[in-house]
Amino acid sequence: QSQTAAPMTMTTVNVSTETPLHSRFISMVALVSVFSARFTNALAPTAVSQDVPHIKPIHSQELGVPLENLHDLFGQIQEVSPLARKLMQSSQSDKISPEAASETPLGFAGLDTNNHDPLKWKTVESRKGGPVWKIEKCDSYNGQRTPLLRFRSTLSGPCVGEYFGKYILDLSSRQKWDKQIDTVYPLYEMPDLDAANLAMGSPTYGDVARLGIGYGTTKKGLGISPREQCFWYGLQEFPCGSSILWGTEVDDEHNAALLPNGGKLRHQRARSHLFAATLTPTGADTFDVEYVLQLDIGGGLPHFVTTPVLIDTVKSLFRTAHREYSKLEGEFQAFLEEWQNRDHVASRHSLLMTP
Repeated sequence: QSQTAAPMTMTTVNVSTETPLHSRFISMVALVSVFSARFTNALAPTAVSQDVPHIKPIHSQELGVPLENLHDLFGQIQEVSPLARKLMQSSQSDKISPEAASETPLGFAGLDTNNHDPLKWKTVESRKGGPVWKIEKCDSYNGQRTPLLRFRSTLSGPCVGEYFGKYILDLSSRQKWDKQIDTVYPLYEMPDLDAANLAMGSPTYGDVARLGIGYGTTKKGLGISPREQCFWYGLQEFPCGSSILWGTEVDDEHNAALLPNGGKLRHQRARSHLFAATLTPTGADTFDVEYVLQLDIGGGLPHFVTTPVLIDTVKSLFRTAHREYSKLEGEFQAFLEEWQNRDHVASRHSLLMTP
């Protein structure tokens, strides 16, 4: 069963956007109680392109979005991702040094292989080396008959979760590996991260580095008509240098308030019931990634048709990440220089992490 906790105190916060297309504000009630039981593969923070097509401004309005408790979300992530579970249950408080890495097994090497996993995982691929060295599948999870996929990867380069998130929500970065993406961008972003951390109420889940609502569409291809999604996305950072990227689908009842095009669906809705990517440093310039995804393409397509396509697409993501993280040049080098000069959780304490 997923780990749960008592409902958290209701709080009201303002969410704004960083794009001129959406200069208004939207109030979201119960920040940490605003996550549905459906999770999406679209998340992660980036700046919005100035030429986002077909988008109309969403006017200021009050919303009370009665979604599930954030504890449920992270409880399910821990249930399906041993790397995330280890991270959230760990008492590590400092960045990983090469000396510490040599003394204490980190990443996948530090997982308890004797720990019983109640889920019935089937090995899809297993190999030595390569951007993705293991792929597993669970035929159903959490009452959904959509397969749950789990990918494990070891990459060279600095463990920077925010840049990995660009592969999901930044259109130009997404196009490097996803041939079917048409458009993807954030609609709103939470400007007051201290309020987000206070509403979360527990340092177990790390420090909220980004939180918002995004939107994306895919192109027609491989016999599948275009799809669209509207989703919450977030980035949690931990003092040890690890990150968890996550997302959760926005329920249909909020389409009118949140979707562009006056709340009308343009395409068949795709739904990810669960998504998370956990990045953990294993040394000065190496890190492990565990990527879990339970995506229903929609439209009644059989899973034996869509699952191989999803697997190949995610493998393409890791090939791109492997190439860019290891080279430390060009776009990634420029991002890394800017990121290192920023005030992020690895060099500060949030309100919840202050002794």
